[in-house]
Amino acid sequence: MTEIINTLNGYIWSPALIYLCLGVGLYFSIRTRFMQVRGFKEMIRLMFESKSSDAGVSSFQALTMSLSGRVGTGNIAGVATAITFGGPGAVFWMWMVAFLGASTAYVESTLGQIYKEKDDKGQYRGGPAYYIEKAMGQKWYAWIFAVSTVIATGLLLPGVQANSIAAGLNNAWGIDTAVSAACISILLGFIIFGGVKRIAQFAEIVVPFMALAYILVAVVIVFLNIDQLPSMIALIFKSAFGLEAGFGAVLGMAVQWGVKRGVYSNEAGQGTGPHPAAAAEVSHPAKQGYVQAFSVYVDTLFVCSATAFMLLSTGMYNVKAPDGTMLVNGLPGVETGPAYTQAAVETVMPGFGSSFVALALFFFAFTTIVAYYYMAETNIAYINRKVHRPWLSFVLKLGIIATVTYGCVNGAGAAWDLGDVGVGLMAWLNIVAILIVQKPALVALKDYETQKAAGLDPVFDPEKLGIRNADHWKRPAGNVADVRRPHAQPEVHAPAGLEVSPAAARD
Repeated sequence: MTEIINTLNGYIWSPALIYLCLGVGLYFSIRTRFMQVRGFKEMIRLMFESKSSDAGVSSFQALTMSLSGRVGTGNIAGVATAITFGGPGAVFWMWMVAFLGASTAYVESTLGQIYKEKDDKGQYRGGPAYYIEKAMGQKWYAWIFAVSTVIATGLLLPGVQANSIAAGLNNAWGIDTAVSAACISILLGFIIFGGVKRIAQFAEIVVPFMALAYILVAVVIVFLNIDQLPSMIALIFKSAFGLEAGFGAVLGMAVQWGVKRGVYSNEAGQGTGPHPAAAAEVSHPAKQGYVQAFSVYVDTLFVCSATAFMLLSTGMYNVKAPDGTMLVNGLPGVETGPAYTQAAVETVMPGFGSSFVALALFFFAFTTIVAYYYMAETNIAYINRKVHRPWLSFVLKLGIIATVTYGCVNGAGAAWDLGDVGVGLMAWLNIVAILIVQKPALVALKDYETQKAAGLDPVFDPEKLGIRNADHWKRPAGNVADVRRPHAQPEVHAPAGLEVSPAAARD
């Protein structure tokens, strides 16, 4: 089984996917005129727009739901793994995939908003399966994505998060992995049986608090090692391009592991972000696209960088060449994972560091498991749209609890390998899809910017923009004007070259 999984990972995470992630990010950055730079101020403003309803959550709640999926073990154990196998230069490529990937996150999340719909409980649902069917008109492809996502987020990915939680608790307090498995499973069951609103409320409280606390501790550690900062930054950049002596053996691996762990962490292009993005109650899809683009920055440029700086400034990391030779052996005999970060914090805060990282990892990884469940449940809802199969949701709940239990007591290597299969499979399917159906997201961006320039609070009207099958956004005849606008809505057309033809958007 291990050989099969490794072979599968070799095909999925071939150089083709690595450079596809970078290339698509660059492409969308150009097509959106680097909205991740131009729109930074707007991202911050929109993040705090508070508007929810019985059907949807607020933009901030949707952001925290998204961050619960992005900020997890990849930010702690994943960064350590990237440095171990790709050297310090892998950190640069994590930054690069985050910067470029913010535009990808905008496109996929805006598409999720455009093509969202209400489920049988009156709550918003959306994601790649929905926009693949409605914008591409390929229901078979949508079903493949939906089934793949249920398998990935319901069975493959949660085990990685659970494994890191158990390892962190064992390192800090000697808690047996079986005990961790029981506690996590019980808590998870309580939350996932409570529905989407409980998930949003839980994430809204936990994620911002722990992220800020974690970054604050990292700032303290870097400040106490401030003399190491210039050389550390130089090491990251030199290693990324093979200019640092001693890391030539992992030069090629720096790009591979930086992108691989970067995508695993920030999920830009993977297709997970559009699910919570679609749950937001907004007046225009581009609003949530902006907010989700910002979540990529929070995940990688803030939280992942915090971990990387702690490891590199304290020297608590290893670097291993492909042939097994140890190029850096800062932690002899220590398995790659959360133990690296725990050791780094312990060097500055003895008796506190290991426990703090274990606690941060618990909340980061646990909220990620909860977010994974929500994404899997959303795709179950898609599968159930025509024929209701209530037993599927119940099986999913039991399946994810079983996966979490297994992940706690299983080896870290096997858990990460399975997780990589899930991430890579979703990324391939979603990136191909958004390249085909990108135009509505680009049209929406132009429409949003046009209305903002006119001093309006943008409101989305897909029919004026030539976007079909965005059924949720259709307005009753004679009710096109929106009372929230200070003035009547000017005629807004899709920009030249971005028209959405009926053929491209047919049902």
